[in-house]
Amino acid sequence: MDSLEAISPIDGRYRKVTEPLAEIFSERGLISSRVQVEGEYLLALSEHPNINVRTFSTEEKQMIRGLYSLSLEDAAIVKAFEIKGYKNIKATNHDVKAVEYYLKDRLEGTSLEDVTEFIHFGLTSEDTNNLSYALMLQESIGILLPSLNELYDSLTNFSDKYKNLPMLARTHGQAASPTTFGKEFKVFASRLERQLEQLEQQELLVKLNGATGNYNAHVAAYPHVDWLKFTENFIATLNKNKHFLKLTPNFITTQIEPHDSYAELFDNLKRINTILIGLDQDLWRYISDDWITQKQVDGEIGSSTMPHKINPIDFENSEGNLGLANALFTYFSGKLPISRLQRDLSDSTVERNFGVAFAHSLIGYSSTLKGLKKISVNEEKVLQELEKHPEVISEALQTILRREGIDTPYEQLKTLTRGRKMTMVDFEHFINNLDISEKLKKELNTLTPSGYIGLASNLVEL
Repeated sequence: MDSLEAISPIDGRYRKVTEPLAEIFSERGLISSRVQVEGEYLLALSEHPNINVRTFSTEEKQMIRGLYSLSLEDAAIVKAFEIKGYKNIKATNHDVKAVEYYLKDRLEGTSLEDVTEFIHFGLTSEDTNNLSYALMLQESIGILLPSLNELYDSLTNFSDKYKNLPMLARTHGQAASPTTFGKEFKVFASRLERQLEQLEQQELLVKLNGATGNYNAHVAAYPHVDWLKFTENFIATLNKNKHFLKLTPNFITTQIEPHDSYAELFDNLKRINTILIGLDQDLWRYISDDWITQKQVDGEIGSSTMPHKINPIDFENSEGNLGLANALFTYFSGKLPISRLQRDLSDSTVERNFGVAFAHSLIGYSSTLKGLKKISVNEEKVLQELEKHPEVISEALQTILRREGIDTPYEQLKTLTRGRKMTMVDFEHFINNLDISEKLKKELNTLTPSGYIGLASNLVEL
């Protein structure tokens, strides 16, 4: 299918950005993960001394692991087992059973033909599925993290660069006590850093305990095997060389692993996306006010009718995609931990959309990064705007007067400033008419909007 024919922009317009995730979350990607789980499970059975699956040779282990990288043709065979039948097997209408039949077919006529009945031994399809999705989520976090780390680095660089640049703050959209541009970038960097630390510590609970979570079939066949220890060892094998989202066995489940850890992961990603939506919106406003300027890109058009425009399209694109991702993450977190009695299948189609949420997230991260690379702070305009609002020093004035025990300083400054356009001369007159010492008047007259930034510059260094 040509990308121009795709019903979703993820596989069409944004394919170049989302392609790494397609390798993971596509139908072929899901099948590949299932094949890997089934293959590693068979290998684990062969290595247990109390299970009568013979030991495999090095070549036989390589043969099994060589099946994990599915070509499109291989994946099509699995789908044939599921949808229309293949060779002498009628259509299963069951996607996991189709994987089992595919593996048996591939090992037929090889030295491993004698052990094919141990493929999917004692398992329910959810044992295969929950482990497969966990492996996919592990790998996908490895795709998202480089962009997120780059975003953090970019915000940190901006905060360092502009840590001493005073700017007018706005609370409730109104002029407020000054800050610095660098400190405001630092706020987003600090919030993102905290969420990334949590993301890197997330774990996923997984299960390998059969049809209703009790190892019924396993124990019936091999009552003297320690199946809990077997599960721990098997999951440790899957974790080998994995840096993110450690898989941890959950022994107390129904047929399905309850997905609480999925919800924890998705809520973490949702918080990250929410932080970045806030960043996108703030940058949009700074661009609108001409406090931030955008680089001209040769040949790029901002408006089909207004030639002068350079629109903040990257931040707008990011906001939209991150909002879509969060809508899905919210649904995932609310839906997946609920299943009727010991199992219903309503989670299956939902899980198939994990890649959609991850893809919209990745598009959003890429767009914000693209936008950050095209902006710079209009320092002259920022300082000019701050100087237009001398009223912001009224907070400092009333606070110092409170320190000195002056009666009702807040009320005096409120009467002087509220609803009025102030100048520094107005403040000078107010100060000089106060019944205070000349030393205190001198201290108050040194206050300026650009000098009233508190510890903003220092906070960037934390």
